[in-house]
Amino acid sequence: MNSMRDIALPVWSRFLKGQTRFVWKDHFYFCAHRSGLTRWIGRRFGGSGSILLFHEIHDDLPIQLKAGVSPALLDAAINWAISNGWEFTNLDEAVRRLSRPEPTKRFISLTFDDGYRDNLIHALPVLERHSVPFTLYVPTGAITRSLYSWWLGLRRLFLIRETVDIEGMGIRFCCQDLGSKRAGLAEVERWIHRDYRRKAMLEPTFRESGISLAELNEQHFLSPEELVALSRHPLATIGAHTASHAALATLNAVSVRREILENRQYLENLLQKPIQHFAYPYGDARACGPREGAIAAEMGFRTGATARQGQLWPEHVNYPHALPRIAVNAETSIAALDARVSGLKRGLRGGKPAVVTW
Repeated sequence: MNSMRDIALPVWSRFLKGQTRFVWKDHFYFCAHRSGLTRWIGRRFGGSGSILLFHEIHDDLPIQLKAGVSPALLDAAINWAISNGWEFTNLDEAVRRLSRPEPTKRFISLTFDDGYRDNLIHALPVLERHSVPFTLYVPTGAITRSLYSWWLGLRRLFLIRETVDIEGMGIRFCCQDLGSKRAGLAEVERWIHRDYRRKAMLEPTFRESGISLAELNEQHFLSPEELVALSRHPLATIGAHTASHAALATLNAVSVRREILENRQYLENLLQKPIQHFAYPYGDARACGPREGAIAAEMGFRTGATARQGQLWPEHVNYPHALPRIAVNAETSIAALDARVSGLKRGLRGGKPAVVTW
């Protein structure tokens, strides 16, 4: 166990280095934002619009180890977009605009993954105030409380323990304050995201620590009644997100179809309305690709949303099941959001505008 302590020590150092890089990058984004550089570059590299990706909306980010974003940031993002002439559309309208031969006003679509109750409590009042439509992608297990929500279990583990042993990594994290807890949590999450099959290795740790994922699911996710009520809201669209929030690329094709079909049938039976939009859990290159896109298309979904970062372009009419999104998290400033939506990084490199698909 001494070696585990020794291995854990550099984590906080790596986190601080990452934070230093982030501060400098965000300072540059701020300068580009205030100078108008992002607006100038966005005319060529910003595409027709963007889809923004949110998860949790918390009113107390520090105690949640900065998972999600605050209602204030969501409100600020909407105000920024409105003041810069963006229109908010649902996904159906976004795809329609991409298919029009003549240029249309640039647009933003808001999406929220996983079906968190705080989307109803904290996000909806902000969205209602601005009359902004949104899409909520919901996995079956979140509503039935059967979801293996390893990320919620990890967060609880780091919050309640000052030493956290992750046997699969061979690391003991010593974390006595919120900063070191956040650094350790981020390290384990990166380890999982490098190979999603590793998430099963956390089960013994949760069990030994007395952490009930079913109880966390009950606390964090919408109930069936809440989801039904939300689905009837004129601003809301409910989308599919698989039965178990599986990284689909790790499954065989039969299992992929089962994951998607069972989720769609569950939602349609519960909500009594068709489910026509889909988001790939995790959404990165390790979790989904052309095979999953082809299956989503075969199953008749109008769109499939990834987590690859990029803007929407008219060419995406030919790739509606590989739509990129721009993630917004607790570290995202309005300047950083502006930079990502405008395509600042590629613009400064002098390359051609990128149509991000697979």
